[in-house]
Amino acid sequence: MLDIASPPEFTPLASTLGGMMIGAAAALLLAFNGRIAGISGIVGGLLGGAPRSDRSWRAMFVAGLLGGGLLLGWWWPAAFGPAPDAWLRLVAGGLCVGLGTRLGSGCTSGHGVCGISRLSPRSLAATATFMACGFLTVFVVDHLLG
Repeated sequence: MLDIASPPEFTPLASTLGGMMIGAAAALLLAFNGRIAGISGIVGGLLGGAPRSDRSWRAMFVAGLLGGGLLLGWWWPAAFGPAPDAWLRLVAGGLCVGLGTRLGSGCTSGHGVCGISRLSPRSLAATATFMACGFLTVFVVDHLLG
């Protein structure tokens, strides 16, 4: 099981480079395709919400995400850490995140990376809510339950 008592290693260079790559990918998709790189919107459109002519770029985007993860897992397996023991919790958590993205009209990547960069009021409010809930969760876990 994942040991939450010891935080993962702090990697500022890798984190900065990863963030720059995500920002560049979002900017390039918007500049060259006129589309916003919100993952829940892309996947939702791929699964049936978008016209058939709009599904090819969505499929390529999702394939790139999955392919990149598979390639990284093959090239550098330690990047993902140990496999989780509690698969049921992992699936339940994923379903909760999916429900939250539907309720929030987008996910953290869409609102936080793409929405804030466009100064979207809805994304500013959503990201502030995400952050406040995260801060509150950390406080409760560390100070009230810990």
